[in-house]
Order: sequence, then structure tokens, then C-alpha cells
Amino acid sequence: MKEVAFADLPSLAGQEIGVSDWLEITQERVNQFAEATGDHQWIHVDVDRATREIGGPIAHGYLTLSLIPFLGAKLLKVNGVTRGINYGSDKVRFTNMVRVGKKVRMRQKLLSVEAKAGGLQMKNECTIEIEGEDRPACVAETISIVYGA
Repeated sequence: MKEVAFADLPSLAGQEIGVSDWLEITQERVNQFAEATGDHQWIHVDVDRATREIGGPIAHGYLTLSLIPFLGAKLLKVNGVTRGINYGSDKVRFTNMVRVGKKVRMRQKLLSVEAKAGGLQMKNECTIEIEGEDRPACVAETISIVYGA
């Protein structure tokens, strides 16, 4: 894990922050996401049909996107932060499907750090990679704001 003081956060702009551990995408996780969102499309939750028609069930694109906070939690510690908020995204692209049983990880690059609303606005490029595949599952530019003491 990379560690930095709140005041020194801007010095990391333009750098790769790190790469997360691998996480297996299980059918249970896909089913739980379907329950939480109401998206029960057969390509995600009907294992038999998905296996027959497309080679197996695939994770929801938004499930993949939702893993960004979890996968990034152990990549960067900013000392002196009192709170942080998700501010949005500039770009999100789903460039490859994630089949159930595959493993994903996130590569994070801190694109910019700017003063905003009494804190520091961080823009990150988050790339969700799939083990054994050349094309990533998702590339997203996420924006958050952290506040110091």
C-alpha cells in the first residue's frame, strides 16, 4: 500500500498508485448484485441458459464498476483525511465481459489532484483487468474529494 500525507497528495498526480489483489467473480456475487439492483437478465443469473447460449453467465457491467472502491481500498492510504466522498465519474467504458469464475483486479493511476470545496479532488483512472485476458473489463475515470484535518 502506498502511503502519503494529505498535504503531499498532489505530488502523486500522474503516477500509478498500484494494482489490487485478484478477486474471483462468483455466481453468488452476481446473484446478490441482481437482487440488489433488480437486474435479473438471463445472461447473468440463468446459469443453464447462459451456458448453452453464450458459454456461461457473465457479471453485470455495473457490478464490475461497483468493485472499484473495494479493489482500491488497499492501494492508497492518505494520512490526515477526516472524510472522503465519491463525486462522480467522467468516463466509464465496459470493454470486455467478465465470465463467472474469472478473476479481476484493478490498476489505479492518479490522474490529477486539485483543490475543491475545501478539500482535494482526486481524479483516478481505474482499469479493471481480467486474469489471462488482454482487454480489460472496464476503464473508468472516477472523481472523489478528500478532506483533511
